[in-house]
Amino acid sequence: MFYIELNAVCQESPMQNLKEKKGEIRKSVLAKRNALKKKDHGKKSKQIMERLFDFANFLEAKTVLFYLSTKSEVTTDEMILKAIEHKKAVAVPYVDTQEKDIIPYKIEDLEQDVTTGYRGIREPIIQRCKHVPVEYINLAIIPGIAFDERGGRIGHGTGFYDKLIPKLDATTRKVALAFECQIVPQIPMEPHDRYIDIIITEKRTIYKI
Repeated sequence: MFYIELNAVCQESPMQNLKEKKGEIRKSVLAKRNALKKKDHGKKSKQIMERLFDFANFLEAKTVLFYLSTKSEVTTDEMILKAIEHKKAVAVPYVDTQEKDIIPYKIEDLEQDVTTGYRGIREPIIQRCKHVPVEYINLAIIPGIAFDERGGRIGHGTGFYDKLIPKLDATTRKVALAFECQIVPQIPMEPHDRYIDIIITEKRTIYKI
């Protein structure tokens, strides 16, 4: 009996180690991101936006899934407004807390179509907005806390985007917007974790190795 219990602990240990490493990376990178001064945060976000709007896959996309940024994330508000001006269909995520799933909805007005939702994060007012089937999305901006050059990603631990990514069409580019301080040497990936294709920072565009 003791052998069986000890063996079970040994089998669980590597996975537990992965979770602990991810937790350490999440905490470290969040601290760096939160420490960015407001002026630097705004400047770097603009540089990332310029790179995104010069990006061929973005230019060709008719429907783009953006995230609605929180205070320390790469700011997406100006990107969303500019994308709408460029006549792109802009979808943003609504969190279905019962199904633990992300549902994209099209917004046309960043003030009128958005409210505070899950975990205090802004989301579309679904009574005002139209649902966008995931297969219509040509390019998906995937948020995250830390990334590596292989396309590995650490989010907030809810698993919502890991569930969304496999539903996207195979041709849909999955793009992360991140500050350079969010790029780490290696993300420990678990079986359920999903990779992104491209990372755009204020300094470079990284294609998955």
